[in-house]
This record gives sequence, C-alpha cells and structure tokens, in this order.
Amino acid sequence: MTAETSQTLDRGLRVLKLLADTDHGLTVTELSNRLGVNRTVVYRLLATLEQHALVRRDLGGRARVGLGVLRLGRQVHPLVREAALPALRSLAEDIGATAHLTLVDGAEALAVAVVEPTWTDYHVAYRAGFRHPLDRGAAGKAILAARQGGLTEPAYTLTHGELEAGASGAAAALIGVTGIEGSVGVVMLADAVPERVGPRVVDAAREVADALR
Repeated sequence: MTAETSQTLDRGLRVLKLLADTDHGLTVTELSNRLGVNRTVVYRLLATLEQHALVRRDLGGRARVGLGVLRLGRQVHPLVREAALPALRSLAEDIGATAHLTLVDGAEALAVAVVEPTWTDYHVAYRAGFRHPLDRGAAGKAILAARQGGLTEPAYTLTHGELEAGASGAAAALIGVTGIEGSVGVVMLADAVPERVGPRVVDAAREVADALR
C-alpha cells in the first residue's frame, strides 16, 4: 500500500532542490517549466518558503536558496557527529593518533568531530571547526578523489606536511551516504603513515557511513 503524501510539500521540496542545484537562481517561469505546474502555484510555493527564510528573491526576481536553509544545516552537524563518534574513538585508540570526521562546507573541508587518543605521550592537536581548502590535506583530497573517481568503495589518501609541518595524514571518503559528502581520517606526527593505517581508516569510514545511512 502506497503511503499518502502531500503534493504541496513535495512541490516545495522540489523547489528547494532545484534552487540548491543552481548558482544563479531560477525565475518563476523556469521553476514552472521544471516542475510542470502553472506560475500561480510557483508564486504560492515561493511566498510560503520566503516566510520561513528558506528562499529569497533578488532584485531581478530570481529565486535563490535562503539563509534559513543554513540554520537547518547547522543542526545536522551534531547528529552526524554523534553517529560518527564510536568509530572515531575506536580508530584513535587503535592507531594512537587523532581521528576526525570532515565534511564539505562550500569550497572548504570542515572538521565536525575530533577524537584524540587517551594513551599516547603526544599527538597532534586538531580541533572541531578547523577549516582548510579541499585540495590540501588528506581529508579534503579523499573527498575530491571520491567526487572525481565515482568510487563505490572507500580508498585511502595519504599526505605529509600539507596542513601542519611534520604531520602526516590518512583519510578515506564516506561512500553511499545520501546528502553528506565527507571523509574519516587520522593525523599524526610522523614522516610517513604506517602501512596498516590506511586500511584501518577505510574500515572506519565504512563504519561511519553505515551509521549515517
């Protein structure tokens, strides 16, 4: 039996998805054509979404995603962090290095969860909220590799000295998680990443992806 759904809500969500997929916004006519509904329906949808700050219209009348979407997005990070922490703790303790979950935020990589090992004499200090370009560091490069290569299974990326002098990193992208683009990795004070670390990071990325599905 098919569950009863709301046609209006479905159309509103489709509007948000269409606007999220464009950098320059869409006109009422363009939205009407893509949704297959008349302009009056689109005007009503936009007016409702504007009231909740989920959509805004520029001076030229083009609709764009509003700042209200960002507020909703910020609430996702705590949920993602909570789901990832068990795998990150296990990874940090097993490897003896700082483990992290990194998500894409625009053109940057954003560390949203960090776990430091409890038994080491020293380790790299790495804080949640740390940002860096996607094309620098293992975390960002693992994400770009998955984006460009169309991976169906995670594969690890290694770097050295790209974000902090003397530090090496290993990371593997989250694969198969709808709506989330990110990676799981470790950072350590070493000239090179030990051989067993890469496969262990891949396992942790799979665990986190499973927890988020």
